[in-house]
Amino acid sequence: MPLARPRELIVACPPMRSNVNLSRIARAAGCFGVTRLIACGTARLVDKIARDASESLTVEIHRTLPPVLARLRAEGHALVALEQTNDSQSLFEFAFPRKTVLVIGNERLGIEPEVLRLVDHSVEIPVYGSPDSHNAATAAAIGMYEYCRRYPTG
Repeated sequence: MPLARPRELIVACPPMRSNVNLSRIARAAGCFGVTRLIACGTARLVDKIARDASESLTVEIHRTLPPVLARLRAEGHALVALEQTNDSQSLFEFAFPRKTVLVIGNERLGIEPEVLRLVDHSVEIPVYGSPDSHNAATAAAIGMYEYCRRYPTG
């Protein structure tokens, strides 16, 4: 289904341990009509997993996230960390701003403290069993889905 307007959601990932997870995030981003993915480190997409997302998704590779996030904030984007913190609110109750950068955590380490200090909001996905967190790619897909529920036509 074509969107009435482009999505103003950007997904930003730190260096990931697995290009498989990054590729799954890219595939989900493509499905949700997200057109910009920021990745760090030695990131690359696995075509068999990302599938057609690479046709509609611009993937930017940077060394680290903080300078990029600072620039995006200066451009008017809200920085939203998808992370369990003492101050995070439930993803299901959070009202995403239209211009949002959804910051995803590393599979093992989550979001670095240096990056958490930069964000405007921390949101978490409620977990009702064990383990106490979702895989990074699954969490990213859930976060993008919730953003799209708020802005279904773009």
